[in-house]
Amino acid sequence: MEDFALVLNAGSSSVKFCVYRRPQKKWQLESSGQIEGIGTSPRLCAKDAQGGIFAESRLDDSVSDGRAALDALASWLRSTYGNARLLGVGHRVVHGGTKYADPVVVTRQILAELYELIPLAPLHQPYNLAAIETLFERRPDVPQVACFDTGFHQQHAQVAKIVPLPSEVRKCGLQRYGFHGLSYEYVASVLPELAPEIAKGRVIVAHLGSGASMCALKAGKSVDTTLGFTALDGLCMGTRPGALDPGVVLYLFQNLALSPKEVETILYKKSGLLGISGLSNDMRDLLASQQPESRLAVDYFVYRAAKEIGALAAVLGGIDGLVFTAGIGEKSAEIRRRVCEASSWLGVELDAEANTKGGPRISAARSAVSTWVIPTNEELMIARHTGTLLGLI
Repeated sequence: MEDFALVLNAGSSSVKFCVYRRPQKKWQLESSGQIEGIGTSPRLCAKDAQGGIFAESRLDDSVSDGRAALDALASWLRSTYGNARLLGVGHRVVHGGTKYADPVVVTRQILAELYELIPLAPLHQPYNLAAIETLFERRPDVPQVACFDTGFHQQHAQVAKIVPLPSEVRKCGLQRYGFHGLSYEYVASVLPELAPEIAKGRVIVAHLGSGASMCALKAGKSVDTTLGFTALDGLCMGTRPGALDPGVVLYLFQNLALSPKEVETILYKKSGLLGISGLSNDMRDLLASQQPESRLAVDYFVYRAAKEIGALAAVLGGIDGLVFTAGIGEKSAEIRRRVCEASSWLGVELDAEANTKGGPRISAARSAVSTWVIPTNEELMIARHTGTLLGLI
């Protein structure tokens, strides 16, 4: 194979990866996959560019942390791609704080600054940065690029960023940052080609998945988003509650005497669809279930989505386009139908057949709001940034 770049998304129990061939004009996906079950039952699975599985194996139990997982991935890359040269590695890093909006070639100094942001994203940032640290040690000759999930929202007006707390508290870095920025950046980048009639207009992008949020775009730029200081705000998610009265959190501490760790576990891992249904955080399971609690969880998910669409439409002063993306947004015709029906007052009118087929355009010809399904591709966005910063494209 030709020389390649690697894109990594390192989490607590998995490392997702994509291998891109050095481009002539644009990156070409060679393979993608993940090492999952780190520390419990580690496995590697890889797919080719067409989505067919061409590697699947149980790994040794010694793959007990992210460092060992990266070593196992490096061994697989060498055995699969031989002497092909690794030109660079692009990383998804959840938080760039107020300093880092644009992707950056990582140095030891920058890495140290990013470690200081761990309190703002405690469940993601440590693992993102540990992967960079490991590669510094294992392959110091390979340049690394950090791409930030908060970066796309950095140009928000101050009124959209501010957290209404005393200034002495806000000085500690408390503001609305927003997340899923790489997903929104990718969708914005392909709108001129896929949906040129709305690319320069007012568009709401609904990133609906296990983690869910929405973004208001004006001429392809983010002007507001539903996620705020952390990834707990806004929409109901798989295991996260979304918008929550702060008094509820005080009650958990003061009246139920829960510890900070217990509250963190409730908010990040036991709430949302799972918390309401008591069954699953997977929308597919809930749609298939006849249990009242499961139906309520789906109803609440749709209710919150429609409510946030209304709020972002107010921010934009009306909307020209609505785009669904991410796991639920791309794959669930039922959720798209229900969200669109709840948003019909805005002028959203579905083409039922197009919606069932998955689009890409799913609105009726007479619809005042052009509605689309556009698969996101955060990894390609990271590869593009990596190529540009390293002079590869």
